[in-house]
Amino acid sequence: MNLPEKKPHDHREPLDPRVEALVNELIGRVADKWTMLLLEVLEDHGICRFTELARLVPGISQKMLTQTLRAMERDGLVERKVHAVIPPKVEYRLTKLGQGLGEAFCGVWLWAEANLDKVEGARAAFDGR
Repeated sequence: MNLPEKKPHDHREPLDPRVEALVNELIGRVADKWTMLLLEVLEDHGICRFTELARLVPGISQKMLTQTLRAMERDGLVERKVHAVIPPKVEYRLTKLGQGLGEAFCGVWLWAEANLDKVEGARAAFDGR
């Protein structure tokens, strides 16, 4: 009997608690709108300076931009490069890991596009009760 190859979501095997913790952390990060917007901006624009990111992400405060970029850098999603000039020039770019997360999140956009009418219909039906 040929058993199918074990997939990451196969719950027959116990889940590594480190993987579970990482997934929970990343879901929190992905659910954060600033992280997702920065992933999109950096994917579209490549290397960006801090002030350029602030301009390209409307509504983000300097504090939130700093916190989000630091968290993304800590997770390995962005790379920060400081150029030794005056004034200091700091640039950010997505890492391969960040690009991969952006690609994974793309599936949510595709799902939303394919199911927009169904979700709106379900909401209208619910609200009409």
